[in-house]
Amino acid sequence: MSRPSSRLAEKEVNQNGDLMGCTSLSAVFTDTHSAAVTSEMRLLSAFKKDNHDRKVFLAGKEFYNEKGRTFDLHLVGKLKQQFSSDPTVHPEYPPPLGLTGFTQRVTEFTLGRSCRAVIENRVLGVQTPGFTAAVRLGAELLRHWHDVSAEWCGLVYLPSLFDDSLADIFRAAGVQNICQYHYWDDKQRGVCLEKLLADLEEAPEKSVVVLSASAHYPSRADLSQSQWVSIVQFMMRRRLFPLLLLPAQGLCYGDLERDAWPVQYCASQGMELVCAQSLSHSFGLYGEAVGHLLCILKKSSLLLSVQSQADKVVRSLWAQPSDTGARVVATVLSNPAHLVEWQGEVKHLVERCMLIREILRQRLRLLGTPGCWDHLTQQRGLFCCMGLNGTQVDFLSKRRHIYLLPSGCLNVSAINGHNLDYIAESIHLAVTTSL
Repeated sequence: MSRPSSRLAEKEVNQNGDLMGCTSLSAVFTDTHSAAVTSEMRLLSAFKKDNHDRKVFLAGKEFYNEKGRTFDLHLVGKLKQQFSSDPTVHPEYPPPLGLTGFTQRVTEFTLGRSCRAVIENRVLGVQTPGFTAAVRLGAELLRHWHDVSAEWCGLVYLPSLFDDSLADIFRAAGVQNICQYHYWDDKQRGVCLEKLLADLEEAPEKSVVVLSASAHYPSRADLSQSQWVSIVQFMMRRRLFPLLLLPAQGLCYGDLERDAWPVQYCASQGMELVCAQSLSHSFGLYGEAVGHLLCILKKSSLLLSVQSQADKVVRSLWAQPSDTGARVVATVLSNPAHLVEWQGEVKHLVERCMLIREILRQRLRLLGTPGCWDHLTQQRGLFCCMGLNGTQVDFLSKRRHIYLLPSGCLNVSAINGHNLDYIAESIHLAVTTSL
Protein backbone atom coordinates (compact mmCIF):
# COMPACT_ATOMS: atom_id res chain seq x y z
CA MET A 1 0.00 0.00 0.00
CA SER A 2 1.47 3.29 -1.05
CA ARG A 3 1.43 6.34 1.22
CA PRO A 4 1.46 9.98 0.17
CA SER A 5 4.94 11.33 -0.22
CA SER A 6 5.76 14.29 1.99
CA ARG A 7 6.39 17.74 0.56
CA LEU A 8 9.96 17.42 1.71
CA ALA A 9 10.48 14.27 -0.35
CA GLU A 10 9.16 15.99 -3.47
CA LYS A 11 11.84 18.64 -3.34
CA GLU A 12 15.33 18.12 -4.59
CA VAL A 13 18.19 18.46 -2.14
CA ASN A 14 21.57 19.70 -3.34
CA GLN A 15 24.93 18.39 -2.22
CA ASN A 16 25.10 20.84 0.71
CA GLY A 17 21.83 19.56 2.09
CA ASP A 18 19.91 22.70 1.07
CA LEU A 19 16.42 22.41 -0.39
CA MET A 20 16.38 23.26 -4.09
CA GLY A 21 13.84 25.78 -5.19
CA CYS A 22 13.09 27.03 -1.71
CA THR A 23 13.48 30.65 -0.78
CA SER A 24 16.35 30.93 1.69
CA LEU A 25 15.23 31.75 5.20
CA SER A 26 16.86 34.65 7.01
CA ALA A 27 18.57 33.93 10.34
CA VAL A 28 16.22 34.55 13.24
CA PHE A 29 18.81 36.27 15.44
CA THR A 30 20.47 38.38 12.72
CA ASP A 31 19.57 41.72 14.32
CA THR A 32 20.41 40.67 17.88
CA HIS A 33 22.81 43.12 19.51
CA SER A 34 25.31 42.22 22.20
CA ALA A 35 24.14 43.14 25.67
CA ALA A 36 26.11 45.70 27.63
CA VAL A 37 28.83 44.08 29.72
CA THR A 38 28.69 44.85 33.44
CA SER A 39 31.67 46.57 35.04
CA GLU A 40 32.34 43.49 37.17
CA MET A 41 32.45 41.16 34.13
CA ARG A 42 34.67 43.61 32.24
CA LEU A 43 37.09 43.77 35.16
CA LEU A 44 37.11 40.00 35.59
CA SER A 45 37.92 39.54 31.89
CA ALA A 46 40.83 42.00 32.15
CA PHE A 47 42.05 40.31 35.33
CA LYS A 48 42.11 36.85 33.71
CA LYS A 49 44.14 38.19 30.78
CA ASP A 50 46.64 39.87 33.12
CA ASN A 51 49.79 37.74 33.59
CA HIS A 52 51.36 39.84 36.35
CA ASP A 53 52.48 37.83 39.40
CA ARG A 54 51.00 40.25 41.93
CA LYS A 55 47.64 40.92 40.29
CA VAL A 56 44.70 41.25 42.70
CA PHE A 57 40.96 41.11 41.99
CA LEU A 58 39.02 43.22 44.49
CA ALA A 59 35.69 43.47 42.62
CA GLY A 60 34.14 40.05 43.34
CA LYS A 61 30.92 39.74 45.33
CA GLU A 62 31.86 36.58 47.25
CA PHE A 63 33.17 36.46 50.82
CA TYR A 64 36.77 35.18 50.75
CA ASN A 65 38.89 33.62 53.49
CA GLU A 66 42.56 34.32 54.26
CA LYS A 67 43.63 31.91 51.50
CA GLY A 68 41.64 33.80 48.86
CA ARG A 69 38.93 31.16 48.49
CA THR A 70 35.21 31.48 49.12
CA PHE A 71 34.66 30.53 52.74
CA ASP A 72 33.11 27.27 53.87
CA LEU A 73 31.28 27.09 57.19
CA HIS A 74 32.05 23.89 59.08
CA LEU A 75 28.47 23.65 60.34
CA VAL A 76 26.97 23.98 56.86
CA GLY A 77 29.24 21.25 55.49
CA LYS A 78 28.33 18.98 58.38
CA LEU A 79 24.59 19.47 57.82
CA LYS A 80 24.87 18.82 54.09
CA GLN A 81 26.67 15.57 54.81
CA GLN A 82 23.94 14.55 57.27
CA PHE A 83 21.23 15.26 54.71
CA SER A 84 22.98 13.23 52.01
CA SER A 85 23.39 10.19 54.29
CA ASP A 86 19.96 10.35 55.92
CA PRO A 87 17.76 7.58 54.38
CA THR A 88 14.59 9.42 55.46
CA VAL A 89 15.42 12.49 53.37
CA HIS A 90 14.19 12.07 49.80
CA PRO A 91 14.86 14.59 47.05
CA GLU A 92 11.68 16.24 45.88
CA TYR A 93 10.48 19.55 44.48
CA PRO A 94 9.59 22.08 47.18
CA PRO A 95 6.36 24.08 46.81
CA PRO A 96 6.55 27.08 44.42
CA LEU A 97 6.64 29.55 47.33
CA GLY A 98 9.32 27.54 49.11
CA LEU A 99 9.82 25.41 52.19
CA THR A 100 7.44 26.50 54.94
CA GLY A 101 10.02 25.95 57.67
CA PHE A 102 12.50 28.17 55.84
CA THR A 103 10.13 31.07 55.21
CA GLN A 104 8.82 30.95 58.80
CA ARG A 105 12.29 30.96 60.39
CA VAL A 106 13.66 33.71 58.13
CA THR A 107 10.57 35.86 58.73
CA GLU A 108 10.88 35.42 62.50
CA PHE A 109 14.58 36.28 62.55
CA THR A 110 14.06 39.29 60.31
CA LEU A 111 11.03 40.81 62.04
CA GLY A 112 11.06 39.15 65.46
CA ARG A 113 8.33 36.90 66.85
CA SER A 114 6.71 39.77 68.72
CA CYS A 115 6.29 41.83 65.54
CA ARG A 116 2.71 43.05 65.31
CA ALA A 117 2.49 42.28 61.58
CA VAL A 118 3.50 38.65 62.25
CA ILE A 119 0.98 38.27 65.06
CA GLU A 120 -1.79 39.75 62.90
CA ASN A 121 -0.91 37.44 59.97
CA ARG A 122 -0.08 40.29 57.58
CA VAL A 123 3.31 38.94 56.43
CA LEU A 124 4.06 36.86 53.34
CA GLY A 125 7.41 35.11 52.97
CA VAL A 126 8.53 33.55 49.69
CA GLN A 127 11.68 31.50 49.13
CA THR A 128 13.53 32.53 45.97
CA PRO A 129 16.57 31.18 44.08
CA GLY A 130 18.86 33.97 45.27
CA PHE A 131 18.78 37.70 45.94
CA THR A 132 18.24 38.76 42.32
CA ALA A 133 15.15 36.55 42.10
CA ALA A 134 13.78 38.13 45.28
CA VAL A 135 14.18 41.61 43.80
CA ARG A 136 12.57 40.44 40.55
CA LEU A 137 9.58 38.94 42.35
CA GLY A 138 9.14 42.14 44.34
CA ALA A 139 9.27 44.18 41.13
CA GLU A 140 6.70 41.89 39.49
CA LEU A 141 4.29 42.29 42.39
CA LEU A 142 4.71 46.08 42.30
CA ARG A 143 4.10 46.13 38.55
CA HIS A 144 0.87 44.18 39.12
CA TRP A 145 -0.11 46.84 41.65
CA HIS A 146 0.52 49.47 38.96
CA ASP A 147 -1.55 47.55 36.39
CA VAL A 148 -4.63 47.19 38.60
CA SER A 149 -4.49 50.41 40.59
CA ALA A 150 -4.32 54.08 39.66
CA GLU A 151 -2.60 54.93 42.95
CA TRP A 152 0.98 54.21 41.86
CA CYS A 153 2.46 56.34 39.09
CA GLY A 154 5.03 53.62 38.32
CA LEU A 155 8.12 55.52 39.47
CA VAL A 156 10.97 53.65 41.18
CA TYR A 157 13.82 55.54 42.87
CA LEU A 158 17.23 53.88 43.12
CA PRO A 159 20.27 55.18 45.04
CA SER A 160 22.86 57.03 42.94
CA LEU A 161 25.44 54.33 43.70
CA PHE A 162 24.00 50.85 43.15
CA ASP A 163 24.53 47.43 41.58
CA ASP A 164 24.64 47.60 37.77
CA SER A 165 21.95 44.93 37.45
CA LEU A 166 19.38 46.52 39.77
CA ALA A 167 17.77 48.80 37.17
CA ASP A 168 17.76 45.96 34.62
CA ILE A 169 15.84 43.73 37.03
CA PHE A 170 13.05 46.30 37.30
CA ARG A 171 12.99 46.85 33.53
CA ALA A 172 12.74 43.10 32.95
CA ALA A 173 9.65 43.13 35.18
CA GLY A 174 8.09 45.86 33.04
CA VAL A 175 8.92 48.79 35.34
CA GLN A 176 10.44 51.43 33.04
CA ASN A 177 10.17 54.68 35.01
CA ILE A 178 13.39 54.65 37.04
CA CYS A 179 14.92 57.66 38.76
CA GLN A 180 17.87 58.15 41.10
CA TYR A 181 18.34 59.89 44.42
CA HIS A 182 21.59 61.02 46.06
CA TYR A 183 23.16 58.48 48.39
CA TRP A 184 26.96 58.36 48.49
CA ASP A 185 28.81 61.65 48.84
CA ASP A 186 32.45 61.70 47.69
CA LYS A 187 33.44 64.64 49.90
CA GLN A 188 31.89 63.22 53.06
CA ARG A 189 32.86 59.68 52.05
CA GLY A 190 29.52 58.56 53.39
CA VAL A 191 25.77 58.99 53.02
CA CYS A 192 24.50 62.54 52.53
CA LEU A 193 21.08 62.52 54.22
CA GLU A 194 20.24 66.12 53.24
CA LYS A 195 20.65 65.48 49.50
CA LEU A 196 18.84 62.15 49.81
CA LEU A 197 15.77 63.74 51.37
CA ALA A 198 15.87 66.71 48.98
CA ASP A 199 15.65 64.34 45.99
CA LEU A 200 12.85 62.28 47.51
CA GLU A 201 10.92 65.46 48.31
CA GLU A 202 10.34 65.71 44.55
CA ALA A 203 9.03 62.14 44.29
CA PRO A 204 5.29 61.77 43.60
CA GLU A 205 3.18 60.08 46.26
CA LYS A 206 3.21 56.27 46.20
CA SER A 207 6.59 56.20 44.44
CA VAL A 208 8.69 53.14 45.28
CA VAL A 209 11.99 53.93 47.00
CA VAL A 210 14.67 51.22 47.00
CA LEU A 211 16.75 51.43 50.19
CA SER A 212 19.56 49.24 51.48
CA ALA A 213 18.68 48.03 54.97
CA SER A 214 22.29 46.96 55.58
CA ALA A 215 25.42 46.00 53.62
CA HIS A 216 24.80 48.57 50.87
CA TYR A 217 26.41 47.40 47.63
CA PRO A 218 28.92 48.50 46.57
CA SER A 219 29.80 51.18 49.15
CA ARG A 220 28.79 49.40 52.40
CA ALA A 221 28.04 52.90 53.71
CA ASP A 222 24.85 52.23 55.63
CA LEU A 223 22.37 54.62 57.20
CA SER A 224 22.58 55.05 60.97
CA GLN A 225 19.57 54.30 63.15
CA SER A 226 18.93 58.02 63.67
CA GLN A 227 19.02 58.55 59.89
CA TRP A 228 16.57 55.69 59.45
CA VAL A 229 14.18 57.32 61.90
CA SER A 230 14.30 60.55 59.86
CA ILE A 231 13.81 58.72 56.54
CA VAL A 232 10.90 56.59 57.78
CA GLN A 233 9.10 59.64 59.18
CA PHE A 234 9.72 61.46 55.91
CA MET A 235 8.44 58.55 53.78
CA MET A 236 5.31 58.17 55.86
CA ARG A 237 4.58 61.89 55.52
CA ARG A 238 5.17 61.79 51.76
CA ARG A 239 3.37 58.42 51.36
CA LEU A 240 6.33 56.68 49.69
CA PHE A 241 6.60 52.89 49.50
CA PRO A 242 9.85 51.22 50.66
CA LEU A 243 11.50 48.28 48.91
CA LEU A 244 14.30 47.25 51.25
CA LEU A 245 17.41 45.26 50.34
CA LEU A 246 19.32 42.83 52.55
CA PRO A 247 21.91 41.36 50.13
CA ALA A 248 24.23 39.96 52.81
CA GLN A 249 22.11 39.63 55.94
CA GLY A 250 24.21 38.74 58.96
CA LEU A 251 27.58 39.85 57.60
CA CYS A 252 27.61 43.42 58.92
CA TYR A 253 27.33 42.64 62.62
CA GLY A 254 27.36 38.83 62.54
CA ASP A 255 23.70 38.84 63.62
CA LEU A 256 20.67 38.31 61.36
CA GLU A 257 18.35 40.31 63.61
CA ARG A 258 20.67 43.28 64.13
CA ASP A 259 21.32 43.61 60.40
CA ALA A 260 17.56 43.66 59.88
CA TRP A 261 16.88 46.48 62.39
CA PRO A 262 15.69 48.93 59.66
CA VAL A 263 13.11 46.39 58.48
CA GLN A 264 11.92 45.87 62.04
CA TYR A 265 11.68 49.62 62.61
CA CYS A 266 9.64 50.17 59.44
CA ALA A 267 7.30 47.37 60.48
CA SER A 268 6.94 48.82 64.00
CA GLN A 269 5.74 52.09 62.45
CA GLY A 270 2.97 50.27 60.60
CA MET A 271 4.48 50.64 57.13
CA GLU A 272 3.69 48.39 54.20
CA LEU A 273 6.92 47.21 52.59
CA VAL A 274 8.71 44.66 50.45
CA CYS A 275 12.14 43.33 51.48
CA ALA A 276 14.47 41.25 49.27
CA GLN A 277 16.97 39.12 51.19
CA SER A 278 19.90 36.81 50.54
CA LEU A 279 21.08 34.06 52.88
CA SER A 280 23.69 32.72 50.44
CA HIS A 281 26.49 34.99 51.70
CA SER A 282 26.00 34.49 55.43
CA PHE A 283 25.74 30.70 55.13
CA GLY A 284 28.39 30.23 52.42
CA LEU A 285 25.77 28.78 50.07
CA TYR A 286 27.00 30.39 46.84
CA GLY A 287 26.14 27.33 44.77
CA GLU A 288 22.66 27.06 46.29
CA ALA A 289 21.34 30.62 45.70
CA VAL A 290 19.13 31.01 48.77
CA GLY A 291 16.96 34.13 48.74
CA HIS A 292 13.76 35.32 50.36
CA LEU A 293 11.10 37.95 49.68
CA LEU A 294 9.25 39.45 52.62
CA CYS A 295 5.99 41.37 52.13
CA ILE A 296 4.32 43.26 54.97
CA LEU A 297 0.72 44.10 54.11
CA LYS A 298 -1.71 46.64 55.54
CA LYS A 299 -4.45 44.09 56.21
CA SER A 300 -4.51 40.32 56.71
CA SER A 301 -7.42 40.10 54.26
CA LEU A 302 -4.95 40.90 51.45
CA LEU A 303 -2.65 37.99 52.22
CA LEU A 304 -4.31 35.31 50.07
CA SER A 305 -4.63 37.53 46.99
CA VAL A 306 -0.97 38.66 47.18
CA GLN A 307 0.08 35.08 47.81
CA SER A 308 -1.80 33.92 44.71
CA GLN A 309 -0.13 36.59 42.60
CA ALA A 310 3.29 35.59 43.93
CA ASP A 311 2.54 31.94 43.15
CA LYS A 312 1.53 32.86 39.59
CA VAL A 313 4.73 34.85 39.00
CA VAL A 314 6.96 32.15 40.51
CA ARG A 315 5.45 29.42 38.33
CA SER A 316 6.23 31.46 35.20
CA LEU A 317 9.81 32.34 36.22
CA TRP A 318 11.41 29.44 38.09
CA ALA A 319 8.56 27.10 39.16
CA GLN A 320 10.34 25.81 42.29
CA PRO A 321 13.30 27.08 44.33
CA SER A 322 16.16 24.81 45.39
CA ASP A 323 15.82 22.52 48.39
CA THR A 324 19.15 21.81 50.11
CA GLY A 325 20.29 25.37 50.84
CA ALA A 326 16.94 26.39 52.30
CA ARG A 327 16.85 23.20 54.38
CA VAL A 328 20.29 24.04 55.81
CA VAL A 329 19.22 27.57 56.77
CA ALA A 330 15.94 26.38 58.32
CA THR A 331 17.78 23.70 60.33
CA VAL A 332 20.31 26.20 61.71
CA LEU A 333 17.68 28.78 62.64
CA SER A 334 15.48 26.13 64.29
CA ASN A 335 18.19 24.61 66.49
CA PRO A 336 19.63 26.78 69.31
CA ALA A 337 22.91 24.84 69.39
CA HIS A 338 23.36 25.13 65.62
CA LEU A 339 22.50 28.83 65.80
CA VAL A 340 25.20 29.51 68.39
CA GLU A 341 27.78 27.62 66.31
CA TRP A 342 26.78 29.47 63.13
CA GLN A 343 26.94 32.86 64.86
CA GLY A 344 30.43 32.01 66.14
CA GLU A 345 31.70 31.19 62.65
CA VAL A 346 30.09 34.26 61.07
CA LYS A 347 31.39 36.51 63.86
CA HIS A 348 34.92 35.36 62.99
CA LEU A 349 34.38 36.39 59.35
CA VAL A 350 33.01 39.80 60.34
CA GLU A 351 35.87 40.42 62.77
CA ARG A 352 38.41 39.50 60.08
CA CYS A 353 36.94 42.13 57.75
CA MET A 354 37.03 44.77 60.48
CA LEU A 355 40.65 43.87 61.26
CA ILE A 356 41.61 44.24 57.59
CA ARG A 357 39.94 47.66 57.50
CA GLU A 358 41.87 48.78 60.59
CA ILE A 359 45.23 47.50 59.34
CA LEU A 360 44.72 49.07 55.90
CA ARG A 361 43.84 52.40 57.52
CA GLN A 362 46.99 52.22 59.66
CA ARG A 363 49.18 51.32 56.67
CA LEU A 364 47.90 54.31 54.68
CA ARG A 365 48.47 56.61 57.66
CA LEU A 366 52.06 55.34 58.15
CA LEU A 367 52.76 55.81 54.43
CA GLY A 368 51.58 59.41 54.74
CA THR A 369 48.84 58.95 52.16
CA PRO A 370 47.02 62.29 51.71
CA GLY A 371 43.43 62.47 52.95
CA CYS A 372 41.46 61.07 55.86
CA TRP A 373 40.90 57.31 55.86
CA ASP A 374 38.75 57.00 58.97
CA HIS A 375 35.78 55.99 56.83
CA LEU A 376 37.44 52.58 56.33
CA THR A 377 36.60 51.62 59.91
CA GLN A 378 33.36 53.59 60.09
CA GLN A 379 31.83 51.33 57.42
CA ARG A 380 31.10 47.65 57.96
CA GLY A 381 30.58 44.57 55.86
CA LEU A 382 32.08 43.04 52.76
CA PHE A 383 32.66 46.09 50.54
CA CYS A 384 34.29 49.43 51.16
CA CYS A 385 34.13 52.64 49.13
CA MET A 386 37.66 54.03 49.22
CA GLY A 387 36.82 57.45 47.82
CA LEU A 388 39.20 57.09 44.86
CA ASN A 389 38.47 58.89 41.58
CA GLY A 390 38.45 57.40 38.08
CA THR A 391 42.07 58.36 37.35
CA GLN A 392 43.27 56.66 40.53
CA VAL A 393 41.23 53.52 39.82
CA ASP A 394 42.72 53.34 36.30
CA PHE A 395 46.22 53.77 37.75
CA LEU A 396 45.67 50.80 40.06
CA SER A 397 44.52 48.49 37.27
CA LYS A 398 46.96 49.57 34.55
CA ARG A 399 50.08 50.28 36.59
CA ARG A 400 49.66 48.09 39.68
CA HIS A 401 47.40 45.28 38.36
CA ILE A 402 44.84 45.80 41.13
CA TYR A 403 41.23 45.63 39.93
CA LEU A 404 38.40 47.34 41.84
CA LEU A 405 35.05 48.76 40.77
CA PRO A 406 34.98 52.03 38.75
CA SER A 407 33.32 53.71 41.74
CA GLY A 408 36.46 53.07 43.81
CA CYS A 409 34.78 50.36 45.88
CA LEU A 410 36.56 47.13 46.77
CA ASN A 411 35.91 43.76 48.39
CA VAL A 412 37.58 43.88 51.81
CA SER A 413 37.63 40.10 52.26
CA ALA A 414 39.82 39.71 49.13
CA ILE A 415 42.61 41.49 51.04
CA ASN A 416 44.82 39.13 53.04
CA GLY A 417 48.25 38.85 54.63
CA HIS A 418 49.86 38.11 51.26
CA ASN A 419 48.65 41.21 49.40
CA LEU A 420 47.75 43.81 52.04
CA ASP A 421 51.05 45.71 52.00
CA TYR A 422 51.15 45.72 48.20
CA ILE A 423 47.58 47.07 48.04
CA ALA A 424 48.30 49.79 50.60
CA GLU A 425 51.45 50.89 48.74
CA SER A 426 49.55 50.89 45.45
CA ILE A 427 46.72 53.04 46.84
CA HIS A 428 49.34 55.45 48.22
CA LEU A 429 51.00 55.69 44.80
CA ALA A 430 47.64 56.15 43.04
CA VAL A 431 46.71 59.05 45.34
CA THR A 432 50.09 60.80 45.33
CA THR A 433 50.75 60.32 41.60
CA SER A 434 47.43 61.96 40.68
CA LEU A 435 48.07 65.07 42.80
